[in-house]
Amino acid sequence: MSRTDGTVSAPELPGWQHVYSGKVRDLYVPEGGNDADRVLVVASDRISAYDHVLASTIPDKGRILTQLSLWWFDQLPEIPNHVISAAEGVPEAVAGRAMICRKLEMFPIECIARGYLTGSGLAEYAVSRTVCGLPLPDGLVDGSRLEPAVFTPSAKAEQGKHDENITYEATEKTVGAETAEQLRSLTLQIYTRAEAVARDRGIILADTKVEFGKDPATGAVTLGDEVLTPDSSRFWDTALYAPGKAQPSFDKQYVRDWLTSPASGWDRHSGAVPPALPADVVERTRERYVEAYERLTGEQFV
Repeated sequence: MSRTDGTVSAPELPGWQHVYSGKVRDLYVPEGGNDADRVLVVASDRISAYDHVLASTIPDKGRILTQLSLWWFDQLPEIPNHVISAAEGVPEAVAGRAMICRKLEMFPIECIARGYLTGSGLAEYAVSRTVCGLPLPDGLVDGSRLEPAVFTPSAKAEQGKHDENITYEATEKTVGAETAEQLRSLTLQIYTRAEAVARDRGIILADTKVEFGKDPATGAVTLGDEVLTPDSSRFWDTALYAPGKAQPSFDKQYVRDWLTSPASGWDRHSGAVPPALPADVVERTRERYVEAYERLTGEQFV
């Protein structure tokens, strides 16, 4: 995964050594090896689409993702998570968009709960009437509700490649039967709780992706990374929901739509890097992230 200029920049932070950059987040460890059990996770304003990190950024996106994750962690007190502090010890240069977290031994599984059929799940269903090997009823369409929600894991791919949907049996082979059952149970518990919270706010949580790791100190399966943000989840407006078509969502829909429109002049299958985003696409995308934050939390984003 690379930007159109071939690089991913990360800020230099006193006392911290940069060790990794993902699509959105930058990861740091303490300089000198002190407190090696903790990491600094910084959410940038980068945005990715179609296996490219774009040259354009979305203002305030990093703060929105971080603050929304922290809000959701508070709504899920029964689920162990990796956050140590989002204030004390966080460098001033990244305040509001960074968290000091416990260093986890991450499981190589993307844990996905689907309460509605869409995206890659819909594509698989169209061919086999299954999602990740789970049989589903005939007659479902884009946006059909799945009751109960289903656990549909995927295997983490190398950066720049698509994650691969896998069966539950493959998950068991990867992490063991006991851990696989913990991952499934915790993922569906998170989805069930979050779906109810979002619905009370006029928002449908169609699906969500979470990641877990083992806490080396306690051995506990622990929730890591981000949780229930527009980057990791599909949020739909309840008032606009209509099964049988693609739903408007609180994420980077404007970015995807513009990149695949004639206006961009870009062919996503050509291998060429995408162009910079127009200012209006950037602004409308930011507005959707802000709206998601404000409607879910009931707080004004400042």
